[in-house]
Amino acid sequence: MANLAPSSNAPGLHVSKPSPSEPATASAVCHCGASASAKGDTQVGALVAGWNANHGSAHGK
Repeated sequence: MANLAPSSNAPGLHVSKPSPSEPATASAVCHCGASASAKGDTQVGALVAGWNANHGSAHGK
């Protein structure tokens, strides 16, 4: 399987939740240089909300 982790060469958002009993994890790298990571369902939800509001396609608005 390919490495799906975002990097400065391949910006994006990656979320993983291997099973319902394990915590979610996420990492994000934006083309503007911002990066973040999170572990736990609540923290991952906050990272995704921040990404959607401030990075990724939000830069095109």
